[in-house]
Amino acid sequence: MQNAIEVRGKTVEDALAKAQAELGSRWDEASVEIVERGKKGVFGIGAVDAVVRVTYGTPEPAPAPEAPKAAPAPKKPEPAPAPVAPKAAPAPKKPEPTPAPAAPKAAPAPVFKAEGTQAEQTEAFLRGLLEHMGVQADMTISPREGGGLDVQLSGSGIGAVIGRRGETLDAIQHLTNYAVNRGSDRHAHINVDAENYRAKREDSLVHLAEKMAAKAIKYKRSMALEPMNSYERHVIHTALQDYEGVTTSSIGTEPNRRVVVSYVKQETKKEETGYKEWC
Repeated sequence: MQNAIEVRGKTVEDALAKAQAELGSRWDEASVEIVERGKKGVFGIGAVDAVVRVTYGTPEPAPAPEAPKAAPAPKKPEPAPAPVAPKAAPAPKKPEPTPAPAAPKAAPAPVFKAEGTQAEQTEAFLRGLLEHMGVQADMTISPREGGGLDVQLSGSGIGAVIGRRGETLDAIQHLTNYAVNRGSDRHAHINVDAENYRAKREDSLVHLAEKMAAKAIKYKRSMALEPMNSYERHVIHTALQDYEGVTTSSIGTEPNRRVVVSYVKQETKKEETGYKEWC
């Protein structure tokens, strides 16, 4: 049987000495546990005794622990029934394609019939063309010196007929000549102008040619002009044909063909002979 006592002392050593004196021969079998260590305090104030617990005697054998009962084997879970696959929804029927609306038939292009004199044919063609362009213009047709016709157009919206640098006007003139002269034994050149644009343009080209010629002589170098059509290049060549100190030539390919005004010495230009194709 095992017993225990608690002994107090001012210090742990005092408590142990008291316990040993009390137990005598049983001290050899005792085990000591220090419960609290003593404190001296200050001038005896706050002093605490030391306490030791001494256990002595023969300890009783601890009962053998019962073997834990084996846990019953877990039951195998019953297999869950396989989920029933949902029935596939019937595929939606494809909507029948809506027939595309029939494209409206394009109105047949008006066919120009060459009837009457060349002046009447020219007027009829130009009025129909200007009507399709949405342009209203007054028209004056007169015979040209040496054959052909001169057509002068005028009106408030005539700028659309001229176009950039006269490109639209040139196209109208080309179409008019083609329509009137097609299938005719008598070919006549038809000159189409608007608000005297061609005369004004020719004057400005002559002024430009003389200005570039003066620069070529001053700087003794070649001067290239902006791209021009064959008629405008012809005006430049003609204006400088007798200009002292320069010569002209055309370089490049349509529609970027342009005139180059080159400086030449007087002796060199006098020696040039033969026909020169400018345009």
